[in-house]
Amino acid sequence: MQKSISRTISEFAVNLKYEEIPPEVIYEAKRYLYDSIGCAHGAAKTKDVAILKKLYKGMGGKPEATLFVTGEKIPAVNAALVNSLMVRSLDFNDIYWKEDPSHPSDLIPAAIAAGELSNASMKTVLTAIVLAYEFEQRICLFAKPGLRERKWHHASLTQLVSPIVAGKVLGLTVDQMVNAIAIGGAHNFTIGCPTAGKLTMMKNTVDPMAVQSGVIAALMAKNGFTGTEKVFEGKEGFMECFGGWDSINEINKPVTMTGREGESEWSWDIDALLGGLGESWKILECSMKAFPTEALTHTHISATLKTIINNDIKYDKIESVTVTTIARACDILFDISKYKPESRETADHSLPYCIAAAIVDRKVTKESFSESKMKDPRIWEIIGKIKGEASVEFGNMFPAKQPSKVLIRTKDGNEFSEYLEYPKGDPREPMTMEDLENKFASLSLSFLSKNGQKKIKELIFDCDKLSARKFMNRLTENTLSKKNKNDSSKKVKNVKGKKGIRR
Repeated sequence: MQKSISRTISEFAVNLKYEEIPPEVIYEAKRYLYDSIGCAHGAAKTKDVAILKKLYKGMGGKPEATLFVTGEKIPAVNAALVNSLMVRSLDFNDIYWKEDPSHPSDLIPAAIAAGELSNASMKTVLTAIVLAYEFEQRICLFAKPGLRERKWHHASLTQLVSPIVAGKVLGLTVDQMVNAIAIGGAHNFTIGCPTAGKLTMMKNTVDPMAVQSGVIAALMAKNGFTGTEKVFEGKEGFMECFGGWDSINEINKPVTMTGREGESEWSWDIDALLGGLGESWKILECSMKAFPTEALTHTHISATLKTIINNDIKYDKIESVTVTTIARACDILFDISKYKPESRETADHSLPYCIAAAIVDRKVTKESFSESKMKDPRIWEIIGKIKGEASVEFGNMFPAKQPSKVLIRTKDGNEFSEYLEYPKGDPREPMTMEDLENKFASLSLSFLSKNGQKKIKELIFDCDKLSARKFMNRLTENTLSKKNKNDSSKKVKNVKGKKGIRR
């Protein structure tokens, strides 16, 4: 190749201007920002977020960037990690799944943290968010088959994109951006086990850690640090190490290997990564989530809810449930550990649990994975009746479609079924603004009044008039004002309870 892959990416990223991006693309970036901040509110009190916040607050350091929801200030590289985990923790943020899956909104905190650090405009931050979606989604089309099929985690892709996002906001030159990609891509490969079998807090944390590494890489490059330019296609680079590439001649050299779903030919699609940059925009192809669960569960949950609600099927009348899906969904979501989930992370990746919760409660929400709900005897009564069935036909339809057939047999001998090809939130059935408002309201209820929710929405959709620092300060003002009001109310109640109200 006449020009390295990382240089081609860098030239496009560095030279892209806010004014060149179509209005509908900027609007979609704001919708994902709105959705992500809602997800952060919903996860602000989760145990994994609490642990990281305590850790980094204990470390101290310069107050460079703001934590979502609480408004606390910590070093920018650490804020990028904590905020990214808040976006990711509930598994309720966006999803793009082609050869590989990804959650491009995990990268939004890198743009914001870098923006606060450098006092960049929100126009620059929004441009970086568009780049986050562009390259995170393109890189999901790059490996044939994807890295997940090769038993690696998609955070291995994020490490190559997060330096672009942070670097754009920090104002890197093309050469510096090339180095940033090289630095980030040299050291943060993630094995597949965080999303295999019994899941832990690392399931939602590996990608935010790759996001944090990207901010560090961009800062290193800005200060003169160098890295291997041909981190993708060079000798012992990304492509050669994952197989199917001849680094000497820089051409595909397909190799037949056995992956998670059997034997296949491994190679690379450079045109999918680099072709047609600026001609169309990948963010318009991404999906939002209607349920706080693993992406492959969504069509099945939707089909289940449609079946039981339309036919008024009660959980205690069910004999069996058969879910027909693709082979990788059976592998990820129906293994033995998914029938006995002991953590939220395993439960929201367990299709038997998600289907059982949907049947019992006729909905799947954040509360479906609370400690109390996971002890609900009705769920345990039905979870063993739910079986997965892999379909070669469905596998051939994926990822263009995400087919699901749910067949419910009742104890009286009747059968009811539904077939769906994609879930709510897919670009073919997108989340409306009303859907997003309802989702945001449900996630932020404990932090924001209705007026506060409205102000945040207005702030986000008018944010391109602000700097990143002003944006983050105003974003947390609403939450903090409600917190202070609630604290004051509690103090008054305490005084009244002991001595009455003094006038």
